[in-house]
Order: sequence, then C-alpha cells, then structure tokens
Amino acid sequence: MTLEDEVGVLRRIPLFAKVEPSKLKLLAFTSQRMVFSKGQELFHQGDPGDAAYVIIEGSADVLVDAPGGQISVARVERNAIVGDIAILCDVPRTATIKALSEVVTLKILKEQFLELIAGFPEIAIEIMRVLADRLSKTTAELTTARNKLNELGY
Repeated sequence: MTLEDEVGVLRRIPLFAKVEPSKLKLLAFTSQRMVFSKGQELFHQGDPGDAAYVIIEGSADVLVDAPGGQISVARVERNAIVGDIAILCDVPRTATIKALSEVVTLKILKEQFLELIAGFPEIAIEIMRVLADRLSKTTAELTTARNKLNELGY
C-alpha cells in the first residue's frame, strides 16, 4: 500500500474527511503500518493509551473484562478507529481489541493525534459526534439489558 493509498483510507474515515490532503499525507507518513494476526491483541484493557489505530483491513472484537472473563461488546471493521478514548481522556485502555482475522492498521501516536485536533477544530466536533453516538448506543443497550433483568425479577 502506498502513501497515497493510506491517505485515501484516512479520508474515508468521517473523523478525517475534512482534513486537507497535505495534513493527511503527513499523518499517514508519520503513522506506523502494523499487521496483527488472527487472535492477536492490538492492545489490552488497562494498558496506557499511547496511540489510536485506524483499521485498514480486517475486523476485530472489542472485549471488556467481566467477573466470568472477557465479553465481546462490539466488533470493529475497516475504516474504524480504536484507541481514541484512552488518548482523549488520558485514561488507561477501556477495552481489549483482538483481531478476528488478519488486521492491518495505521498506528497514530498520541502526540500526532492531539496535534491534528489542535490544528483542525472540526475534528474535535466530529470526535464529539462519534463519542456521543457510542454513548447513545451503549445507553440503549444498557436500558435493554436492565429491562430484561427487570422482566426476570432481578
């Protein structure tokens, strides 16, 4: 994959869609292309948030620790970005991301990601939209789960 191909991948991600091509080219150039085998972790829940990953190819499970072991709470695929919450909130990783197939990513270091946000305030707005959407989906899922538990008498 060429640098231009990586810029094209970044442009398809809503977060980066409005960023000028020269900045995306710099971001792609300074990012590290990484390949993860099926079953390999991109990162583990509790790890420090040092980078975000753009999934170029493949799919991965989003896993969270529970008393009975890890549970899958979502699946991410091509053009998704993961690891952004830990960077933005300066907290440890909130989930484990495990490859379901071979996964090709662009690893964007925390400093690069934050510089991009500082240079393009519209990215901050898009990040808020993405995070609000995730929160909305999580709230709906929790409401459904709570209703089921209530029906079962818990």
